Amino acid sequence: MKVGVVGLGTMGAGIAQLAVEAGLETVGREVTDELGEKARGRIDHFLTRKVEKGQIESYDISLLSTTTEVSDFSECDVVIEAIVEELDPKRELFAELEKVCGPDAVLATNTSALSVTEIAGAVSTPERVVGMHFFNPAPLMPLVEIVRAERSSDEAFDTAFELAEKLGKHPIRCHDTPGFVVNRVLIPLLNDCVRVLDEARVTPEDLDAGMKHGAGWPMGPCELVDLVGIDVHVNASEALWEKLREPRMAPPARLVAMANAGLLGRKSGRGFYSYDS
Repeated sequence: MKVGVVGLGTMGAGIAQLAVEAGLETVGREVTDELGEKARGRIDHFLTRKVEKGQIESYDISLLSTTTEVSDFSECDVVIEAIVEELDPKRELFAELEKVCGPDAVLATNTSALSVTEIAGAVSTPERVVGMHFFNPAPLMPLVEIVRAERSSDEAFDTAFELAEKLGKHPIRCHDTPGFVVNRVLIPLLNDCVRVLDEARVTPEDLDAGMKHGAGWPMGPCELVDLVGIDVHVNASEALWEKLREPRMAPPARLVAMANAGLLGRKSGRGFYSYDS
């Protein structure tokens, strides 16, 4: 099986790393050669560390080629899109992919909050389009949601499920509903937690300790939102609110204000907590 990954940012590079680790020929696309080479170097670095730690025996970085051309996906069996989380760019990309990929190639989107069915609507063969929602960081998080859109074929759905298993993941099956499974549950729950900060006049430290030691969470809600990225959470929350109009889905004012102030969590050095760069 030959795998394509469009976009080698945090998510795309993680997915490409998994494919190389699984021994699959992989093509990764970035907008410039320089960005592609940087991503390839990061993947090589992370896999080298895994060998040094004894987590894997070996790997072959030559399995990964980088490109700036969509046409280089022509021989891929599955292409996974991991570009910006906006509908129009994704639809434009899928229309391009349909022109260059073989008729049996599966086109998958890694979207976390957009409708897979709407993305599939950009192509004349929507039966080949599915969702493969990896969780961040993709090399570490075991779950992948395999999302069946309105017109996804059984063959495309099964191919995506089998690929996730080949990548060492635990895939689950779900339909194309807002938030799929995990985010449909987790986003309003995290919003509730943030509202409690103000309503119960509790500190982030105490709220996190309460959920870890009282509810068995491995990480507190404030730590988790800082890790995910406050801007990312706000965007996903707004997408769910737009689709469902359930009050719990709307991002709390406190998170919106933090995002607007550039307090994005770990990646900006400060969110609910401060982090050393």
